Amino acid sequence: MPYALVAVCYIAALLFTMSVIARLVIDWIRSFSPSFAPTGPALVFCELIFTVTDPAVLFLRRVIPPLRIGGVALDLSILVLLLACSLGMGLLRGFLISLT
Repeated sequence: MPYALVAVCYIAALLFTMSVIARLVIDWIRSFSPSFAPTGPALVFCELIFTVTDPAVLFLRRVIPPLRIGGVALDLSILVLLLACSLGMGLLRGFLISLT
């Protein structure tokens, strides 16, 4: 039973990490092409990705201020979130190995 629970948590963390990476790509597209406006299935996909990742990203944006470099401000919240996901998945992977 514990193995199945940890495996499900690992898969959920993997899907969330993939969602964060997809959000990063969408944000890059929006920053390089301000006229980007998805329609149809792409709109549904973007809305799903933002709905899933918004709570964590917005919380980290409140906690971590943007890094100012000259006239540019780098948002580190997504980087920190990806790092946290990676660490969490590493811990879950360690639990899975120890349970086998």
